Amino acid sequence: MTNRERFIRTLRCEKIGGQVPTFELVFFLTMEAFGQVHPSHRYYAQWNQMSAGEKKLHMKNMAQLYIDTAQRYGHSAIFIHPNPEGFENTQWLLEEIRDISGNEYYIMMHGDTTQKIPGGNNMMEFSVRMYEEPETLHEESKKKMERLLALAEKLDSHGHLLDGFALCSDYCFNVNPFFSPEQFDEFIVPYLKETIAEYRRMGYYTIKHSDGNILPVLKQIAACNPHAIVPFPVSWTVKMKKKQKETQDILSYHSQAAGWSDKARAKASGGRQPIEECGRTGL
Repeated sequence: MTNRERFIRTLRCEKIGGQVPTFELVFFLTMEAFGQVHPSHRYYAQWNQMSAGEKKLHMKNMAQLYIDTAQRYGHSAIFIHPNPEGFENTQWLLEEIRDISGNEYYIMMHGDTTQKIPGGNNMMEFSVRMYEEPETLHEESKKKMERLLALAEKLDSHGHLLDGFALCSDYCFNVNPFFSPEQFDEFIVPYLKETIAEYRRMGYYTIKHSDGNILPVLKQIAACNPHAIVPFPVSWTVKMKKKQKETQDILSYHSQAAGWSDKARAKASGGRQPIEECGRTGL
């Protein structure tokens, strides 16, 4: 099996044997590892002033760097961060990666349409808007969803070279979610659910990621039916025993529909041993 096939079978909760497929949301240490600046750190304000030949050299270089990273660290998937953005350059990057590596790797990119924890500079303003101007937040989410789904449709109609989307809006602090369960149902769930349903309709896989303690909204996220949930639960070990049964119940109910990752299953099983074993397997 190719790395792509192993990754997709894992998302479908099918047995593959051997090492659990791995990937990085972003691997920034490319200068240290390869002597190359990461694509996200490159400045292309004058991209449209470059010759076609110069653009091609840059695009090939970025594609090769993504592949080199996956090969060096044994990743099964490549998470691209198109730069410059836009359909044409995203499609071009995908074509270059496929030309070099074929279908060896699963390829994904950002595609979350939902609101996230606001930054410190506008957190108070955002909180007030949830109560006084909720319609403006709904309008923002609708517009973002329309824009990203249109991009997904266009990529689908041009060869479907992308395998899936990672939905990376962060909802939670280390202790609790920023949104109350009621606010989560109002401002997040409708758009997360529709986005995932539309991506599935187009044949894309979806992985939902959020930093922080997602346990209070875990069931709501799983009910939106992503293929996998990749949390970064800083406080999970503290709450492990307290939440163990509740988490196992949620996993049991949604595991076939949502396709939980092996890492999440190991963490939810309780105790230190499965976590250590999971870490060693990944390494």
